[in-house]
Amino acid sequence: MQFLPNITENHHRELRTVLVVKNSEVKLSAVAGDLKKSPSDALVIGVGQGPDGPVLLENPLTAKAAEALAESLSVLGITGAADQAHRLPGLPEAGATILLLAGVGKLSAKQPLTEEALRRAAGSAVRQLAGVTTVTLALPTTTLAEVAAVAEGAAMGAYSYTEFRSSKDGLKDPVKNVVIRTDFAADKALAPVLERAALIGKAVNATRSLVNQPPSHLYPETFADAAKELAKGLPVKVTVWDEKRLEKDGFGGILGVGKGSTRQPRLVKVEYAPAKATAKIALVGKGITFDTGGISLKPHLGMGDMKSDMAGAAVVLNTVLAIAELGLPVKATAWLCIAENMPSGAAQRPADVLTIFGGKTVEVLNTDAEGRLVMADGIVAASQEFPDAIIDVATLTGAQLIALGDRTAGVMGSDSLTGAIKTAADRAGELVWPMPLPEELRASLDSQVADIANIGERHGGMMTAAVFLREFVGKGKDGEQIPWAHIDIAGPSFNNGSPYGYNHKQGTGCTVRTLVAYVEDILANAV
Repeated sequence: MQFLPNITENHHRELRTVLVVKNSEVKLSAVAGDLKKSPSDALVIGVGQGPDGPVLLENPLTAKAAEALAESLSVLGITGAADQAHRLPGLPEAGATILLLAGVGKLSAKQPLTEEALRRAAGSAVRQLAGVTTVTLALPTTTLAEVAAVAEGAAMGAYSYTEFRSSKDGLKDPVKNVVIRTDFAADKALAPVLERAALIGKAVNATRSLVNQPPSHLYPETFADAAKELAKGLPVKVTVWDEKRLEKDGFGGILGVGKGSTRQPRLVKVEYAPAKATAKIALVGKGITFDTGGISLKPHLGMGDMKSDMAGAAVVLNTVLAIAELGLPVKATAWLCIAENMPSGAAQRPADVLTIFGGKTVEVLNTDAEGRLVMADGIVAASQEFPDAIIDVATLTGAQLIALGDRTAGVMGSDSLTGAIKTAADRAGELVWPMPLPEELRASLDSQVADIANIGERHGGMMTAAVFLREFVGKGKDGEQIPWAHIDIAGPSFNNGSPYGYNHKQGTGCTVRTLVAYVEDILANAV
């Protein structure tokens, strides 16, 4: 009989995958005037859904060509609906071989064209023009903020994930160059606007690529390696706790969740600390690289989507890297709480008791409520540095989808933070909705044997999970609880449906834009 070698932890280390996160980046520029002087492969102009039919938006075509095109919209079946993209042969004055009519959605006197409508139209057009090298976007822009929205949409639309394709036959490369046709082309204030848009696109796309990684390649150790690789060249410090240091320092939540896997857990701290920082924030992210549910095993249908259960950690990582690359004067620290939740003879059991970092004990009644256990460790660790605010981001509950659907994140916590995050999300064009934290939910988390149980009231489960996390938020130097907010992105972080706007299938990179906008708002309000 031939004996096969036992794949021990040491063997596993030797077979470790080298993970390289390839990022999609687009070159952004702007022009004004005659488009024939800056030719491209495709020219995009907008069409809106007016109350009486499709409306051709302001564009650089000649009056005669624009009039003829406007009269042909209905005949061509063009409605102006969002995500509609209709290709036509290019016109001589367009300086492009393709003319693409991009829908911006409903328009009326009460519902004018918004920045988010421009962002989505630009992203949708660039996404649907994959395979084309250079695209000119001639969507109407009357402010620099609208130019920024178009640029951001384009940067997020120019994305693809093909790392594990052995052949790219039939696949189209994302657009490489985007030229924005705008009267602000000569404005000195435009350069930083385009630079910011490119950085936002880069951060969102890096988040998407991490989420899209298969769990065979992205697991705690390689996730930590990827964080270090993405941080290269930036003024940030990356610290990694391996399983031995986690045990020594008492991170019982991360260890408890991760001990059922041969792939040992990690805690990653990413610090950006500029010399003249005027504020200090901590971001904590859930990094479950694959979630089977553990002993409380999930149903097999849809389990493959659980590769995305690390989206929160990817979000906070790339948010801090974006803040660093933008040079914002804020000390920002990301805590990536990373583990793989697997069933095995070594896995934690229902009724086990864990000791979270800092000493509080938790009775584990359901091993599939694991995200809150790793997050508890991270929140306590973040609290010990006395930040001005703690924001945690997690694909935490299926209850979030039931309450708010696939595209809207729930935010809970201190009123001073939830309102500010909602404002930032609105500005960034992301869907976030504040939810309450009813006090009666805390009693349902009482345990007979530990300080708290990891599950409670089933109804309103998204809020119950947040009530659990609140128990681990520490006090500031003033003796009061540190302002804290929890963002549940279980639905909007992963798109199982058709692509829409600037969003592709699978990872969306949601919440990065909101958190960067939140930090910018802090700075603006401090002036």
